[in-house]
Amino acid sequence: MGNILTPREREIFILLIDNYNTKDIANKLRISEKTVRNHISNVMQKLGVNGRASAVVELLKLKELSI
Repeated sequence: MGNILTPREREIFILLIDNYNTKDIANKLRISEKTVRNHISNVMQKLGVNGRASAVVELLKLKELSI
């Protein structure tokens, strides 16, 4: 399937796996919380899932991310 995630989306999901919340991710990457939420929403849409946890599970299954 190739790379599903953009580099920024990958960065955000790696931080989510590391237990960062939206606010922490925004601060760490120096972007707004809304931008973080938009990236997460885009990934969920690409994968056809509802929720961050489902997106993480799918990305792990697709070997887009690893723990």
